Amino acid sequence: MKAKSTWIKLNNITLNKHKITNKNKFKRFIWGIAYFMLYRPSPTIFHKWRCFLLRLFGAKIGTNVAPYPSAKIWAPWNLEMHDNSCLADGVICYSVGKIIIGKDAVISQYTHLCSATHDYKSKDFDLMVGNIEIGEKAWICSEVFVGPGVKIGAGCVANSRSFVGKNLSEWSIYSGNPAKFIRERKIGWLKQFLNYLKPF
Repeated sequence: MKAKSTWIKLNNITLNKHKITNKNKFKRFIWGIAYFMLYRPSPTIFHKWRCFLLRLFGAKIGTNVAPYPSAKIWAPWNLEMHDNSCLADGVICYSVGKIIIGKDAVISQYTHLCSATHDYKSKDFDLMVGNIEIGEKAWICSEVFVGPGVKIGAGCVANSRSFVGKNLSEWSIYSGNPAKFIRERKIGWLKQFLNYLKPF
């Protein structure tokens, strides 16, 4: 008898079978209480407070990070946000798998970062998971859907309401459903020079 596969390939992205444990459910129950009582009601400008709560629940958070109050985070312990990154209002961060947001990256309003799906070929609709990685200085515009296992390159822009189901190249602009390459993203020489001087 053929063994049941523990992975599937979708758009050349490998997703792994995942099971939600009772421990995971309990941790999310506690996080849910903290979210609705302490995170969600906090004033918009209280980014440091929300960063503190996310770190308390295992998230890896850099400096000057801006997670907005109505951003929904499924499992903070699977979230990693690097310096100066932003998770805007209404973002759904379905972090069954790891979600990594690079330095200076912006995730705009009502974007859905979805790190899990179901295997439609399985009679049990097995849960399949793939980590999402968003490169530094990338901009995911409002209401974009990013699927499981997707890697978005540094400086990439995904235009509003795009569907991103496969990897996107760095310093490029994509748009549509599915997202298609539009053109390269170019930054003027003066801005590049100023960015170079920032560490000094």
